[in-house]
Amino acid sequence: MRVIRNFIVLSATILAFSSLNVPAQSGSDPTLERQVQKKILRLPNYEVFDNISFDINGGTVTLYGEVYNARNKKDAEAYVEDVPGVTRVVNNIEILPLSNFDDSIRRNLYQSISNFGGLSRYLWTGNPSVRLIVSRGHVTLEGYVANKGDYDSMYVVARGVSGVFSVKNNLKVDRDKAR
Repeated sequence: MRVIRNFIVLSATILAFSSLNVPAQSGSDPTLERQVQKKILRLPNYEVFDNISFDINGGTVTLYGEVYNARNKKDAEAYVEDVPGVTRVVNNIEILPLSNFDDSIRRNLYQSISNFGGLSRYLWTGNPSVRLIVSRGHVTLEGYVANKGDYDSMYVVARGVSGVFSVKNNLKVDRDKAR
């Protein structure tokens, strides 16, 4: 039983690391990239409504993306600063505005996607492979899906949520990085 549990934990960890949106780096240290990625994934309040990416140039890590929970901006910087080899952190993460209107869209968007076919697997907790960014009624879909059908379905469902002004689909089709 312990072997099975350890295998499940290891598998979930590998899936979680593979689904973070990290740009390819030419000449950067892959070990440093993995360590920064690991720190971001361990943020205690990092969830489906947050999207943090980074670039590495030497020892400088530039963080960018959008976070629903303002604490994640500060925590991401602090966590990444502790990575050996990081000499400087530039924090360009945007804090999404507080809005009951956007909160309503987030709830409805999450529920609509979760209830549509097999799309709920992309939103599971523990570093979901799809991120739902809502800002002033505009939705951006970030992350990875396994196939073109899920890519299209995710967009159609998001467009059908009441109150959504526009949907930007930044999803990528990558069977290996999607859950």
